[in-house]
Amino acid sequence: MSPFNPEKLFVTYSTGVTATEPVIPRRYTLTHSDSTGDLFLTIGTHYAWGKINPMRDEVLGEWKQDGSSLYYSVYLYIDQGEYNVTAAAKRNEIFRRELPLALTAIRYGDRVLFDTYPALNQALIIIHFQSSYPQFARQEGWGTFSNYIYRA
Repeated sequence: MSPFNPEKLFVTYSTGVTATEPVIPRRYTLTHSDSTGDLFLTIGTHYAWGKINPMRDEVLGEWKQDGSSLYYSVYLYIDQGEYNVTAAAKRNEIFRRELPLALTAIRYGDRVLFDTYPALNQALIIIHFQSSYPQFARQEGWGTFSNYIYRA
């Protein structure tokens, strides 16, 4: 995994979303450029489907509520049968390797929200690995955003 570089992160807020509102619904679409290493974070009330490439290597996330607690759900598209098991395994490996960088970018990109609502740093992060292969299709807890705070 490459280290997070804030100068390579470009954040866009969609219509209806500001740096501090709303928390729900608030959805994140993180894409990247393989050639430049730039990261592109779109924060909106809906996912930025138009920014997703055919490789489906984006990271999608959203705040959800369970009773009085908030948690953060991330959706990673491994496959839906279009890749053989070897290719799906490689995609799974890449997502797992790069996920800490992605979570750090999301946390940093929306840092004003986290500064406004510091309790969000303690929200559980649930990762949904979406795959047609049972060995890759799973849900996992990946700690809290307090584990992904960028420190220069």
